[in-house]
Amino acid sequence: MLVALLILILGLTPSIMSLWMMRHADARTQTRLRQAMQSTANRGMPSLRLPPEHRYVEGIGYVIGDFTCRFNARSSYIRCAVNPSGPCQDCSHYQPQEANG
Repeated sequence: MLVALLILILGLTPSIMSLWMMRHADARTQTRLRQAMQSTANRGMPSLRLPPEHRYVEGIGYVIGDFTCRFNARSSYIRCAVNPSGPCQDCSHYQPQEANG
């Protein structure tokens, strides 16, 4: 009887050890995941830093350059058709927009 009990214990030992190791690894993984989630929550989102010449225009989005100029491309990539790389300040091609009327 003692031999049968010993064989049973020796037969169940690897599966019990495996179950214990899996639970331990799962707990460790859950702890690391929780720590990673907390560290990203503490960091926060990076702020969006646009150049000062970017302006938000309702219905169009972000535009660069002087929006009052007739040649403004109304784009966030190029300023105008005449002087795409800018700058708009003191531009010799500036023409105010005509009022629709």
